[in-house]
Amino acid sequence: MDGKATIKQRLTQHQDTIQRILADEGLQDTILKAVNAIVDCFNTGGKVFFCGNGGSAADAQHLAAEFSGRFYIDRAVLPSEALHCNTSYLTAVGNDYSFDIIYARLISGIGKEGDILVGLSTSGNSTNIVKAFEVCKEKGIITIGFTGETGGKMKTVSDYLIHIPSTDTPRIQEAHITIGHIVCEFVETAIFANKK
Repeated sequence: MDGKATIKQRLTQHQDTIQRILADEGLQDTILKAVNAIVDCFNTGGKVFFCGNGGSAADAQHLAAEFSGRFYIDRAVLPSEALHCNTSYLTAVGNDYSFDIIYARLISGIGKEGDILVGLSTSGNSTNIVKAFEVCKEKGIITIGFTGETGGKMKTVSDYLIHIPSTDTPRIQEAHITIGHIVCEFVETAIFANKK
């Protein structure tokens, strides 16, 4: 393996994915709609929850922290958390019931109408996220799906689908965090930029 050639190839693949997003006006419109939904949620006293598996769980936790901590602006907390952070809950429900319902069970208990659940899945087929989104539909919780190119099963259960135009897991995850940061910046600015 030629090290520098591989580095350049991976960076070019990343750049190509970003270029496809730049060319997709519809996807950009969906991102802005998701931003507006999150702003409305926070402004009306709601919470934004995140969920994912593996690297997407790490991204979910990262983005939740951008809201509950801060992004650019020193400001009040925006109530947000990632659903996988309670390992005792996660392992108990995974063991006693099924890993497939870990997020559905939790969001059914702590989510309320007007809240938002953001689910990150590169395939769009993560059963535990799909089931959680189905519960959200029943409870009036808005769903935002971050997926890969096809949207997978999440395509039909997401209120807003941010589907990255790629089938390569690392490139999809890189784009998820890039778009996630853009969303965090827009939301923070919309709520706090004019407040002193």
